[in-house]
Amino acid sequence: MDHLWLVYALLSALTASLVGIFGKIGLQSVDANTATAIRSVIMAVFLLIVIACQGNLRQIPHVLTDTKAFTFIVLSGVAGALSWLFYFLALKYGKVTQVAPIDKLSVVMAAILAMIFLGERVSILGGTGITLIGIGAILVAFS
Repeated sequence: MDHLWLVYALLSALTASLVGIFGKIGLQSVDANTATAIRSVIMAVFLLIVIACQGNLRQIPHVLTDTKAFTFIVLSGVAGALSWLFYFLALKYGKVTQVAPIDKLSVVMAAILAMIFLGERVSILGGTGITLIGIGAILVAFS
């Protein structure tokens, strides 16, 4: 259980990589924003099925009435939607091999924002890794 986060993170990376591939293929002849909206509906339905299978549908009213949680979930949803819009627009006009690495600069930005707003600390080794991710993303995208 100590490394369960790593399994989920690797699965997240794998499935996120498929978003770029499938998205680029699907965007060849359609509007990026329309495609993103359709993708969002599919995701919402899929996730409702997941929580229904888990028996967690009854959790929805609790989330909706927890003002702080709901506010930040809404903000996260808006940020996610904007991220998808920009990602699909970037895929429409750029190569996956360029867009995906630049998108991964979110790792660098998330670490910086976590330090500023959440007070998280990063070791020297972690900071070096974050820096290398940033440099690597730029090198891959513009090579």
